Amino acid sequence: MKDFNLDSTRIPKHVAIIMDGNGRWAKKKGEMRIYGHTNGVGSVREALTAAVEIGVEYLTLYAFSSENWNRPKEEISALMDLLVQSIYNEVDELNNKGVKLATIGDVHFLPASCQKALDEAKERTKKNSKITLILALSYSSRREISLAVQKMTNEVINGELDSKAINEDLISSYLSTSDYPDPELLIRTSGENRVSNFLMWQLAYTELYFTKILWPDFKKKNFYKEIFDYQKRERRFGKTSEQLIESNV
Repeated sequence: MKDFNLDSTRIPKHVAIIMDGNGRWAKKKGEMRIYGHTNGVGSVREALTAAVEIGVEYLTLYAFSSENWNRPKEEISALMDLLVQSIYNEVDELNNKGVKLATIGDVHFLPASCQKALDEAKERTKKNSKITLILALSYSSRREISLAVQKMTNEVINGELDSKAINEDLISSYLSTSDYPDPELLIRTSGENRVSNFLMWQLAYTELYFTKILWPDFKKKNFYKEIFDYQKRERRFGKTSEQLIESNV
């Protein structure tokens, strides 16, 4: 962190990460894909530690997408076992760091063992307030938005909601992220330059950072570097640079 001289007044409140490249990392080493996922747990620890150190309040990790259910059954089974093992191994450290664990996505589709581990970890960490770690599991942004539209439509039909009241803020309140601010920064590893059905509504004004680093090689220094890059950007939200200067005078 010292190498980047970060501005403590411009730390993003919410950072989201698409953790990509585990399989390719393992393949380069002549190993099975699960070897990459296992080593990727260390990078989760690195990113979380860095986020806590600089004062990020929310960290959302794209851990398992709805599309990932299409992977080979053996890999899915191994991933679910790794999830359970990681939660039990890390929950004490989450408490030590003041981390509150939360989830978004269709978690009810996960095996019972995963749901149990997640529920227990969320219960044990619910009073922590240093940072909220949000795991996106069996998550699909399109499904999230579709479910929100269905709920609003049913409420309009039942006379519980006036269609004229539907605006951006109301839609946001129907999403699974309603309790959290939108991310200011999205990081994606492995060199892929797309958002892959992740937080598409919430990323409307998010700064995007794409790196070629494969996820298991991601370290604290990489997190700091990307925060430093974020701080060099001008977030205008449709305004001109001159307007921003005037508003800050």
